[in-house]
Amino acid sequence: MSFTIAVAGKGGVGKTTLCGLFIQYLCEQGKRPVLAVDADANSNLNEVLGIDVEMTLGDIREEMSKAEASGNSQIPVGMTKADYMEFMFSRCLAEEDDYDMLVMGRSQGAGCYCYVNGLLQAQLQKLAPNYPYVVVDNEAGMEHISRGILPKVDMILLVSDCSRRGVQAVGRIAQLTKELGLKPETMGLIVNRAPEGRLNEGTMEEIEKQGLTLLGVVPQDAEVYEYDCAGRPMVDLPETSPVKQALHSIIDKLKI
Repeated sequence: MSFTIAVAGKGGVGKTTLCGLFIQYLCEQGKRPVLAVDADANSNLNEVLGIDVEMTLGDIREEMSKAEASGNSQIPVGMTKADYMEFMFSRCLAEEDDYDMLVMGRSQGAGCYCYVNGLLQAQLQKLAPNYPYVVVDNEAGMEHISRGILPKVDMILLVSDCSRRGVQAVGRIAQLTKELGLKPETMGLIVNRAPEGRLNEGTMEEIEKQGLTLLGVVPQDAEVYEYDCAGRPMVDLPETSPVKQALHSIIDKLKI
């Protein structure tokens, strides 16, 4: 069975950057192949990893919806709908040497995400057993966990900045996992973008108030900002990067 790691936090805290670096480090440590899943509708995990994505599950949803509305079937003559869907799904899986990536993408139409969520659930159930590790970049609301889309969750990494509001947001996510009856082996907090890698008393008080386990602190780093502005993949950060070093130390302590 695969070991599933879900990464979650509110938008703008650097969650996807840390998720991408997490995937890179797992691969470097021989934990490959990894299935990377971008389950955030505002998907950009592929940009952090520096790969192109041909198609997303959301794209399939839009194509099928438009075809049904117009009455023009997209299915080639002689091919069943099931075979055609499998062919389309295969285009959503970006294959790299050490990891593969599946992107949910966002729905552009008026319909809800239910159909796309169903596609994601079916694909994960089929693909996950082929990988020792599955790393999922989730939306802040953990919709994919609450809807039971992930087959199981072994570890939940909550990412926040060093603000009280950020810590409160992940505190609510932690509470949601308990209400859903999820029992991950590990659930803890990683605080990102901390000045000089340190937390003040107010932030520490809020972490204790929310009952969160602090796994580690990742420092603010101007180089990450420069890479982002230049459109460079975060995985290309040098090994001497304070962000990489701090995250690697946290992962090593987790003993995944």
